[in-house]
Amino acid sequence: MSDVTRRRFLTVSGLALAAWTGSAAPAARASGGARVIAEERAGPRLVDLTIRSPALAGTAKVRLLTPGGWRPGTGRRWPVLYPLHGMGDDHTSWTRDSDVSELPQLRDVLVVMPDGGASGYYTNWWNLGAGGPPAWETFHLDEVRRLLERGYGAGTDRAVAGLSMGGFGAVSYAARRPGMFRAAAAYSGHVHLSHPRYVKIFEDAYAEVGDAVLVLWGHPVHQREIWRAHDPYALAERLRSTPVHLSCGDGHPGPLDPPGEPYDDQENMLHDMNRSLAARLTAAGTPLTTYFYRGTHTPRYWERELHRSLPMLLRSLHR
Repeated sequence: MSDVTRRRFLTVSGLALAAWTGSAAPAARASGGARVIAEERAGPRLVDLTIRSPALAGTAKVRLLTPGGWRPGTGRRWPVLYPLHGMGDDHTSWTRDSDVSELPQLRDVLVVMPDGGASGYYTNWWNLGAGGPPAWETFHLDEVRRLLERGYGAGTDRAVAGLSMGGFGAVSYAARRPGMFRAAAAYSGHVHLSHPRYVKIFEDAYAEVGDAVLVLWGHPVHQREIWRAHDPYALAERLRSTPVHLSCGDGHPGPLDPPGEPYDDQENMLHDMNRSLAARLTAAGTPLTTYFYRGTHTPRYWERELHRSLPMLLRSLHR
């Protein structure tokens, strides 16, 4: 497989598996078999939880950016913002590549940054029909959510945002679980799985490597209903009452790119996907804001877009 095909293939199928390792640790708060096995202070207001998860058949981490006055187990509740990371990254992504931990607007919000696997795609994997782990949706929306609500001050007012793969996760989760999130934002997200450019890359990868690309949702024709059940474009009607923000670059180097940055074909494809979802959401009557710009697939733009969408996300949490 060529480097270009491999990069595009990973963008579509998310086959790079997260490495799950665990070690003995004290204490735990249980939730349907999931339990916290370690707590670690990662910085000012930052706490990393290690969770042993039946849904993943292993362990994964969640980083908390805690609000002022936060203490676990006190019974006080805070609204929750879930920022989701992109492919090849982990729970440290947002605090490493953005100023999220410095924003004064988030002093009264519990910010939950879960590991989503190097390419877990915020999905319970189909695994060629066998099901089973990794079940990332179950981990995030059932196991993690319940643990945080029971022992870490998470309230039931939630918003979700994400970049790239996490942008898909944010809008897909909001559509798949109507009412769970009060608002959703996607920055350069993979938000239209049935878009012809996306399906063409998948088909090219399938022709080259075969069934290995089917682990997430199967084949877009033979397992069409599984694809549709995760595709924000197909689920747009479920977002009619959920405020959504979409932003994406067009692939051309923009104001936040260094001199000599090449044209980014992946971001251009994502731009088309976001435009098509925006049209679909508008037709459905969804409260929608968009910002499409000249730029590439890089964290410099996603930090800016977090700032742009944050007022909408916070309004949803405090309404």
